[in-house]
Amino acid sequence: MNRNLTLKLGAIALLILLLLIPLLMINGVIQDRQQLRDGVLEDIARSSSYSQQLSGPLMVVPYRKVIRTWKTSEKTNQRYQEIGEERGRLYFLPERFELDGQVQTELRSRGIYQARLFHADNRITGHFSLPAQLGIKEDFADYQFDQPFLAVGISDIRGIENALKLELNDQRLDFIPGTQVGWLGEGVHVPLPHLDAKQNTELAFGFDLKLQGTGQLEILPVGKTSQVSLTANWPHPSFIGNYLPAQREVTDQGFTANWQTSFFSTNLQEALNSCVSRTSCEGFYGRSFGVSFIDPVDQYLKSDRAIKYALLFIVLTFAGFFLFEVLKSLAVHPVQYALVGVALAFFYLLLLSLSEHIGFASAYLLSASACVLLIGFYVCHVLRSVRHGLSFSAGLAGLYGLLYGLLSAEDYALLMGSLLLFGLLGVFMVLTRKLDWYGVGRKVEKPVAFDLGEVK
Repeated sequence: MNRNLTLKLGAIALLILLLLIPLLMINGVIQDRQQLRDGVLEDIARSSSYSQQLSGPLMVVPYRKVIRTWKTSEKTNQRYQEIGEERGRLYFLPERFELDGQVQTELRSRGIYQARLFHADNRITGHFSLPAQLGIKEDFADYQFDQPFLAVGISDIRGIENALKLELNDQRLDFIPGTQVGWLGEGVHVPLPHLDAKQNTELAFGFDLKLQGTGQLEILPVGKTSQVSLTANWPHPSFIGNYLPAQREVTDQGFTANWQTSFFSTNLQEALNSCVSRTSCEGFYGRSFGVSFIDPVDQYLKSDRAIKYALLFIVLTFAGFFLFEVLKSLAVHPVQYALVGVALAFFYLLLLSLSEHIGFASAYLLSASACVLLIGFYVCHVLRSVRHGLSFSAGLAGLYGLLYGLLSAEDYALLMGSLLLFGLLGVFMVLTRKLDWYGVGRKVEKPVAFDLGEVK
């Protein structure tokens, strides 16, 4: 290989490395804008309500147990009985738990940023089945029971949008703020009538809960058998948690999802006992499931994914330039390479700024069109041929189209990218199969036949 060709390839490689500087700066801008957006969404959620997790209802029965201890007097050496008291609580999960939720989403704007809030209109029903003597097998006479209550954990009580009333058998009772259970967190509770603890008790319950939140709605399946049904107008749900829906249907208008669990699949009773005895409730809360109402791929994530292909774009564009240079015996100056490379880098800045206002697809179309037109106009003069310039522009437009396909089909991105590179390598090898590389640098530049008139 002659010295001139080596210098040209070295200059092109140096330009590619230098162009990484503006690309890294643009990537930093993408990260900064994303963090700014996340901060605005956090402020909106702080002003309304955060993600919501519904835990409960649980039946809580406070008790007092008489403790009798026999001791021996040191003076009289006589035994006597000392009576003390132990306080505690019994916790019961529902035998059956059902939730039917209708969810509507809305957008809240602050500046150019938008947060998606949801409003869940839930109907919660089920029943408790309390065993005789509340499951206490020994010394039942030593127990005295205080007023029981029903507790419902709601992670952000600011999202409650209705006055809560519990339907318990034939009674209607008012909820009171606070769960009265420290490890259950925020929520509500309702005092219940005193129970006849000596016999089995069946309590059917139901209440309506309208809940507002941001981001995610999670539900803890507290029943021995639990059925949850959610219907929403959000067409891009991301199902989260430890259990996927048993049935789901997602359309352009929204989704419908149904979950079914049992104690055999959740082992929630053991998790509850661990939470009460060890005050470690990660296993209890970790058995929740739900749906996320966050756009899974926003414009910042798409822009970040797009800029990862920037180096490939620059290399392929420079390879096209170099191909014209060696096949048509043209001399393309490194400055001309650099200007085209900067134009390619500006595509990503245009894409980011436009996508914040008109959406990613429209922003991509406008940014790609602007860059193709600018580079095509410039290349027509560089290559001294409108025909060659249009051919180069068509190839560049095809690359932008393939990039959009890569961004849209994430699961097939590797396959599409591999086929693209292999195809371009094949085209390059076919076009240069008869080229004398030793004579490339010594060839004299000659005018190219120009069908449509010389470009001034």
